[in-house]
Amino acid sequence: MSLIVQKYGGTSVGSADRIREVAKKIIDYRNQGHDLVVVVSAMSGETNRLIDLAKQLTDNPRGRELDVLLSTGEQVTIALLSMTIAQMGMSAVSYTGSQVRILTDNAHNKARIMEIDDNKIRHDLSQGKVVVVAGFQGCDENGNITTLGRGGSDTTAVALAAALKADECQIYTDVDGVYTTDPRVVPEARRLDSITFEEMLEMASLGAKVLQIRSVEFASKYNVPLRVLSSFTEGGGTLIAAEDPSMEQALISGIAFNRDEAKLTILGVPDHPGIASQILGPIAAENIEVDMIIQNTGHDSTTDFTFTVHRNDYQAALAILKRTAEELGAREVNGDEKIAKISVVGVGMRSHAGIASTMFGSLAKENINISMISTSEIKISVVIDEKYLELGVRTLHKAFNLEQTPS
Repeated sequence: MSLIVQKYGGTSVGSADRIREVAKKIIDYRNQGHDLVVVVSAMSGETNRLIDLAKQLTDNPRGRELDVLLSTGEQVTIALLSMTIAQMGMSAVSYTGSQVRILTDNAHNKARIMEIDDNKIRHDLSQGKVVVVAGFQGCDENGNITTLGRGGSDTTAVALAAALKADECQIYTDVDGVYTTDPRVVPEARRLDSITFEEMLEMASLGAKVLQIRSVEFASKYNVPLRVLSSFTEGGGTLIAAEDPSMEQALISGIAFNRDEAKLTILGVPDHPGIASQILGPIAAENIEVDMIIQNTGHDSTTDFTFTVHRNDYQAALAILKRTAEELGAREVNGDEKIAKISVVGVGMRSHAGIASTMFGSLAKENINISMISTSEIKISVVIDEKYLELGVRTLHKAFNLEQTPS
């Protein structure tokens, strides 16, 4: 008998009919002899509805009270699902995050899990019950309800799987696994049978939205095998696990891309130690995250400094950079909101040369200019004009033969 933690997202429990289908799936697993802990999100659209309701009453809802409000979405779902499982003849019990005692810090709306008390869950499992837990939420040491931020139900599921030493954590969603890239851009994209934690972390951080990055970090840290499956179609999904040295790794596992990038450049900055800190310090002070960075040193003791930020932060970052330019006596500041980032990811890069040349050569044949490059041990990212994004993704997918299953 194995212990499995399953997580069902908002679309999976978005109506009474869908809750019934989830209950049937859970009962089927239980009848196969598995112990089951089930984590659920709020019904599709419910969290947005609650946020909109709060904003009708206040422009700046207090974090503590907003968490009290938002946590009710999952409370509805756990009750409905447990009722349905019971109606179908199997014992089930529901718990909110605070009832389980998923202990978090006190950062309302973006709390982090610190500890989980698994005693209640283990007792109920020993009694043959299906345990249904509200995702996305916990409580701080003073008993205040907290929420984990968008996608937090994934993190709840992985954290419970780690605490319970589950055999697998299954994430049910509206896609049937992790693909080599977005099938909406490349129809030939192939579902991966497996991918390593490292690759999934890169894919998630670079724009792939299948899983919340914090949940993958948690799974990697505690070595919890993750499987992404569809609630609506049968199939084995994609297993995300530690790298297996006995297996030959594909050269490239996938291509991620991000349309939400913007680029800023400050020209003619005095070239002296600490200049990067002087430029980026005021940006960081406003909680604006910087992604890619390039610095070019000229022959006149000045340097040009280019970096990217999320497009939503572009105007704020541009205003800060202009003030910094005046203070430093820089020559010019300019920016570009019409850029995109494409990344090729694969642990196979470690043992194969020529990935970069293949990537750059393939883009050049399509007259796609590269304005920035960033590399790590298992990824290469480039910044290009946004209008060439889909062409670039299709070109690289074909160049690395990702439509073909590795032999």
